[in-house]
Amino acid sequence: MGRNRMTLNEYPPGTAFTGVIGRTPAESVPAWPAPVRTDPSAPNVVFIVIDDMGFGHLGCYGSPIATPTIDQLAADGLRYANMHTTALCSPSRSCILTGRNHHSNHLACLTNGSTGFPGSDGYIPFENGFLSEILKSVGYNTYCVGKWHLAPEETMTAAGPYDRWPLGRGFERYYGFLGGDTHQYHPELVRDNSQTEPETTPEHGYHLTPDLVEKATAMIADAKQVAPDKPFFLYFAPGAMHSPHHVPREWADKYTGAFDEGWDVYRERVFERQKDLGVVPGDTTLSPHDPDVQSWGSLSADERRLYARMMEVFAGFLEHTDHHLGRLIEFLREIGEYDNTLIMLVSDNGSSAEGGPTGSVNETRFFNNVPDTVADGLARIDDLGGPALFNHFPWGWTNAGNTPFRRWKRETYRGGTTDPFIVSWPRGITAHGETRMQYTHIVDMVPTVLDALGLEPPAAIAGVTQSPIEGVSFRHTFADAAAPSRRVTQYFEMLGHRSLYHDGWRAVCPWPGPSFTESAHRFGDVITADMLTELDATGWELYHVEADYAETTNLAGPERARLIAMIAMWYTEAGRYHVLPIDSRATARIADERPQIAASRDRSVLYPGTQSIPAAAAPKILNRPYSISAEVDAGASVEGVLLSMGGNDGGISFYVQNGLLCFAHNYVAKEIFSVRSATAVPAGHHVLRMEFEPTGPPDVKNGRGTPGRVRLLVDGTETGRGDLPVTTPIRLAQGGAMLVGADSGSTVTPEYTAPFAFTGRIRRVIVDVSGEHVEDHEAQFAIALAKQ
Repeated sequence: MGRNRMTLNEYPPGTAFTGVIGRTPAESVPAWPAPVRTDPSAPNVVFIVIDDMGFGHLGCYGSPIATPTIDQLAADGLRYANMHTTALCSPSRSCILTGRNHHSNHLACLTNGSTGFPGSDGYIPFENGFLSEILKSVGYNTYCVGKWHLAPEETMTAAGPYDRWPLGRGFERYYGFLGGDTHQYHPELVRDNSQTEPETTPEHGYHLTPDLVEKATAMIADAKQVAPDKPFFLYFAPGAMHSPHHVPREWADKYTGAFDEGWDVYRERVFERQKDLGVVPGDTTLSPHDPDVQSWGSLSADERRLYARMMEVFAGFLEHTDHHLGRLIEFLREIGEYDNTLIMLVSDNGSSAEGGPTGSVNETRFFNNVPDTVADGLARIDDLGGPALFNHFPWGWTNAGNTPFRRWKRETYRGGTTDPFIVSWPRGITAHGETRMQYTHIVDMVPTVLDALGLEPPAAIAGVTQSPIEGVSFRHTFADAAAPSRRVTQYFEMLGHRSLYHDGWRAVCPWPGPSFTESAHRFGDVITADMLTELDATGWELYHVEADYAETTNLAGPERARLIAMIAMWYTEAGRYHVLPIDSRATARIADERPQIAASRDRSVLYPGTQSIPAAAAPKILNRPYSISAEVDAGASVEGVLLSMGGNDGGISFYVQNGLLCFAHNYVAKEIFSVRSATAVPAGHHVLRMEFEPTGPPDVKNGRGTPGRVRLLVDGTETGRGDLPVTTPIRLAQGGAMLVGADSGSTVTPEYTAPFAFTGRIRRVIVDVSGEHVEDHEAQFAIALAKQ
């Protein structure tokens, strides 16, 4: 029998050896560097971050949508009704994990919308340590499952660097997707630091949410069966409720007819229920009907039918998510860990308006300035929620989902920044089922956890001196509903939309205005210096939110002196937290050039059997001449994809089918333009090539990339050509990764099924954006290889 580990002679790592060293083992006494162990009573910590879920979406916040798992968490713990986020996902998630403000984390916007300024370059500094790094250092297992979206997009490649991926920021294990969203049936998955594929298909019942739950429970079980007393930190961030609103049909059908009365009635009923539940003060006034939102009664019968179905799909998606969260919670109960697990559940921002006034069958259109139409939706109404679409509901439901507040995600009115927040810890919180009204912000989550665990923020992590945590603990509110708020001031800025909370008041400077209808500007218009001066003089509103919970009475006139002081305070906070410059650009940011790990080049050599390349690091082919040349060895009946980029929401594919060389451009799932060769690809060694030559200018603002002519060539001889009247202007697809030799997941074109791997041998593929006409393919390959 071996000795019990606690009888061993141990000493703190880094200190002097405490044993005895003699000439032989018999004359010596061993000693061991002590492993890091936590107190066996230390609680587990679970953060559950739901995406794009509004204040009025959960059953325990007044919604008619069934969320029994989350409702039970609230019943077992506390429901907060004054929690605030940044109004956008990446920025909020950085606050949740670091306890610092999003500009301090260099995330003024999304990681794929970064700009080259200290508050917005997209690289979260290492001096802003993650909770995972802190808890790992004191003996916790640390797991990240689901959405990350905290690494610069240009680093999310096989070349790395990996230091801002989950395993680089204190998580020991990871399974999920690195970007802002993903297809729920065909996700772009990463396991630890490598790409992976789903273990099954939607035809066999695959959906991302249950997959994430299964991986999370397996990670916990793996460690608990070896070290039952070792606590864990789980950051669980499913893709729900972000678009695409994907859910098996039977879940959506449970809500058939439930929303036929429309969003106006939904707001009124949810608001009354919220007052009954006590999640809004009884004297609250419901925010007025939004000028951008159509009155439900003014809609046609077809519009009502379409929009009601879109909400049925969303509701089914939320109940489906809640159901699978229930499997995670039940697992914690089964292994005896639920009572001593500190669970914090939060949404990262208010409900999203990216579906526009009509809803969308493909959210990629939003990022390309391409409007959706009612006709588009009606033509695909039976496909909503299924794998063929990338759908999103209309912003009337967005506004309703944020009841009782005005507006939505991306804007710093309370509809964008006030979100559901639930804390459950049966062993640590004696109050159950109560509501807390103290003002809190997501930067306060990390210090609250540290307070609850009896930990001090470390002075250094991995040798890097740490910056001060900017949040404050609200642990004192766990036991005292009347305890004062410790957060007195909080600034907000998102895409030029600004606000400030201070001691019960909120000053708001909306951009492009209180609504699009009331503004002379559009979302994404640039705020010039002169415009900023005018906005600071006349554009600010003031609300006494301590007495006017839903921001309905603008007191900017009678409280002018207070407003001026708060505007000055906003600028003080902006200077402290690196908020300036104010950048109101929206989707245009995506196209900004950013530093790459490799020098810019006109020719990229790609190889089969490799990981896909995210759009940010792939060759830039939009709105310019480009070519794709594949050096292959073809058999007599060769077929398959040579190179693909994107999915069924948009993209390109260069492939061989039925012996013919083919090219397809999927224009945001509105139309697929295809070109095919007139003759078959011969057997043998060949260079198969496509060329795109623009024939006109792009109109990016109106969602139209450059038109152009496609030529298909075999060994330099043209075998086919065709015209593309329009191409994608900004972003091919939501994922948009470039892959050699296959089209995995949802396919760019329905002409084939995934992965449609090339059956011959691909030696290499060159993507050329130089615009030079190629006569000598051997020389082209030699030049490209020399520059790798």
